[in-house]
Amino acid sequence: MTIPLSILDLAPIAPGQSIRQSLAASVALAQTAEKHGYTRVWYAEHHNMPTIASSATSVLVGHVAGQTRSIRLGSGGVMLPNHSPLAIAEQFGMLAELYPDRIDLGLGRAPGSDQTTARAMRRDPRASDQFPQDVMELQAFLRDESIVPGVRAIPGAGTNVPLYILGSSLFGAGLAAALGLPYAFASHFAPDSLHEAIALYRRDFVPSAQLAAPHLIVAVNAIAADEAADAAAQFTVMRRSRVRAMMARGPAAPEYTDAQIDDFLTTPNGHQIANMMRYTAVGTSDEVGEYLRDFAAATGADELIIAHASQHIEARLRSVALTAQAMAQPALADAGV
Repeated sequence: MTIPLSILDLAPIAPGQSIRQSLAASVALAQTAEKHGYTRVWYAEHHNMPTIASSATSVLVGHVAGQTRSIRLGSGGVMLPNHSPLAIAEQFGMLAELYPDRIDLGLGRAPGSDQTTARAMRRDPRASDQFPQDVMELQAFLRDESIVPGVRAIPGAGTNVPLYILGSSLFGAGLAAALGLPYAFASHFAPDSLHEAIALYRRDFVPSAQLAAPHLIVAVNAIAADEAADAAAQFTVMRRSRVRAMMARGPAAPEYTDAQIDDFLTTPNGHQIANMMRYTAVGTSDEVGEYLRDFAAATGADELIIAHASQHIEARLRSVALTAQAMAQPALADAGV
């Protein structure tokens, strides 16, 4: 491939699908990604969201790792303020011992939920203020250089699970640069600060024991299909689904029809939500490949992490395969194949 490709999987729960079916789809997605040469699959921590099943991130990583052979797996990310650094060091240390050289630990500071859910999780509202210190404490546990006297992560100590900072603002970019860690920008849903964050990360990067030079991962949505019209129709379904999920929070939320969603998308608030999906590649294999190559060139990304946004697993698996084939084509041509 011309640039390493990875996958962000939210373990989406499609209409009429059970959670068990969603998790089985995540296994199939990782197996297909492995077959087609993707670098890694990451799972995002979200809570109290009826369309997302990836809340227990470390458990899902372990489940998928046991049913794949070589692809890297990890969190994209663990919302560290929801947890103690020691607990996460133990969880991902356990995974690293079970699946050596395959586990990543991406870290974010958002709650991954709304305020009511955060309270139900016993999350301290001020916990995000401690995010930089918590990252360093976690890193020390994994290096077996604990900064908490008398406490070691067992398992975890000495595993050196690689850390990644996730973000959608300048804060994460600055922290990743200061700590010399890889940085993943969430432009698949928060595109506005993308280029400013990239510039800050590259400008201020300080080499570290983990990383000698910046490593930038940029997130993008993709829907690749055999026919452009099919891809466009899938994108329409995906966009309505995301807008509906944002509008229909809470037990008393009304059921919005497709027509109501489409009308809302013509309003200023609708435009704002639609802008969250600005970076989305939609079309045939060739069209998606061209979009992703242009996007990688425009951002200077070292790696693309793709949220394959098709609602149903069969279409999502096809998108995974078509995208990999499209991105491999220039390399094959250069090799004379």
